[in-house]
Amino acid sequence: MCLLLFALDAHPRHRLVVAANRDEFTTRPAAPLGWWDDAPAVLAGRDLEANGTWMGVTRDGRWAALTNVRDPRTPRPAQRSRGALVADFLGGAETAEAAAARVHAERDAYDGFNLVLRDGASTWTVSTRMDAPTELGPGVYGLSNDRLDTPWPKVVRGRQALRAALESDPVEPDALLDLLRDDRPAPDESLPDTGVGLAWERVLSPAFIVAEGYGTRVSTALTLGRDGHVEVAERTWQAGGVEGETVREAFETEPAPPAP
Repeated sequence: MCLLLFALDAHPRHRLVVAANRDEFTTRPAAPLGWWDDAPAVLAGRDLEANGTWMGVTRDGRWAALTNVRDPRTPRPAQRSRGALVADFLGGAETAEAAAARVHAERDAYDGFNLVLRDGASTWTVSTRMDAPTELGPGVYGLSNDRLDTPWPKVVRGRQALRAALESDPVEPDALLDLLRDDRPAPDESLPDTGVGLAWERVLSPAFIVAEGYGTRVSTALTLGRDGHVEVAERTWQAGGVEGETVREAFETEPAPPAP
């Protein structure tokens, strides 16, 4: 996932509002949004190469999302799949705070990542670029392939678009999907230098990416209401930015099971 926009307790109806694009090579296999057979409380897409996921939510309202850190100049010897960070949290019972502390202690086993974890009580972020996990308060956040709220053009535009979407009541998932379809490239003077060269910085600068063999594969919108009502919509994109299937799910959150 290369763009994650989310609002925490920033709307009178919704505790959480999320709009996210996952960018990936077109040949990497993935399953669309669905309830997992091996973890029935988890609703997420799935990376079929490493068996993890980039974002998901559970029946008791746990939520987690991941982006990669883009910095080929400082490679990290990955031992584990980053997608397992999301899958393990969603399938477990750790608090967000405890999981963030554990992941921080184990971060050298993974390639560069940013991870956001939410349980029913708090939201935490942890990253290979952070000195310590951080609890997040109410607000509107943007995350791409650098630190949280790094002002890359797609992050700045995305946060502005999400704030505008929050003016509606309720926030409709389709409006969130629409704002994620922003394919405007950033001007050269605004581009970051992440070590991939100017040509690729231009290609990767929009919120919605279309490139040869690479691009935005899915767009996901999620709202979690203060009344416990959850709506999720995921739109699949084919090569060349051709719109594919949109999967929709809605459910009421259930109390978390007691700790063993």
